[in-house]
Amino acid sequence: MAVYTGPVQDLVDELGKLPGIGPKSAQRIAFHLLKLPRDDALRLAQVITEAKARVSWCERCFNVASEALCDICRDDRRDPSVICVVEEPRDVVAVEKTREYKGRYHVLGGAMNPLEGVGAEQLRVRELLARLADEAVTEVILCTNPNVEGETTALYLAKMLQDVPIKVTRIASGLPVGGDLEYADELTLGRAIEGRRTV
Repeated sequence: MAVYTGPVQDLVDELGKLPGIGPKSAQRIAFHLLKLPRDDALRLAQVITEAKARVSWCERCFNVASEALCDICRDDRRDPSVICVVEEPRDVVAVEKTREYKGRYHVLGGAMNPLEGVGAEQLRVRELLARLADEAVTEVILCTNPNVEGETTALYLAKMLQDVPIKVTRIASGLPVGGDLEYADELTLGRAIEGRRTV
């Protein structure tokens, strides 16, 4: 139901379409933008317009890129024999922050979710298989989220890759550093025990 008129309601409606923004948040953000000095609001609009015009998807891994290949795919110091499969570009950022991974990536563009009509056909699975045929890859790390959709996607990919002569691994999941065992759910604790390693 429209509460405001004209451009204000249009702004609230458009902001409300953003993920994680409900009606009240959309109103708050809209009125914050209206209170901004004109130059600040125009700068925000210009940055959004420029990002839409200049940012695209990497032709190899489908990470965000401002050229044909993203910075990671252009980096010759990265190990091209290992591909870390993630759901979204923001997952690349999360893995990069660890400074532990030195290979390349493949961004699926989501996770399998039959209830929302997202199957393997809607993800970049075909492109992953083509990369494995064309590139000298020795290991694929399945780094999807540890939720139902991510697990389903990882299981599907593992099954698809079982006959390919490539090592397929799954990220370990378990207890966070500083967490208490008594507060861990059974699934998390079970995975931590299952993913144990020699010390």
